[in-house]
Amino acid sequence: MKPAPRPNGPEAALRQMIAVLHKERQALADLDLNGLVGSAEEKQSLCSALDRITPATLPEECRSLAESARQMNEVNRRIRNLLAANVAMRLEMIGGTSGLYRPR
Repeated sequence: MKPAPRPNGPEAALRQMIAVLHKERQALADLDLNGLVGSAEEKQSLCSALDRITPATLPEECRSLAESARQMNEVNRRIRNLLAANVAMRLEMIGGTSGLYRPR
C-alpha cells in the first residue's frame, strides 16, 4: 500500500490520523491483515509529520482532535491485545499448556 501524502499543518495531520485509526478499527473487526499493515504504515508516516508538533505549538482548536486520536489509538490497542490474548488462550488450550489448574 502506498503511504498517504504528508498533510500540511497539525489539524490536517490529526484529521488524517483519525481517519487512519477508523480504518485500523475496521481492519481489526474484519481481521484484515493487509488493512492492519497498511494502517500501521500510514500511522508511522503521520507520526513523522506530527513529530514536529509540541504541546506549546499545537493550536488550541486542535487539542480536541489530538485527544480524540489518542483515545481512538488506545481503544484500538486494547482490541489488538484482546485478539492476541484470545489467540494465545486457544493455542494454550490446544497445546495443553494452559495455566489453569488441572487435576491429575
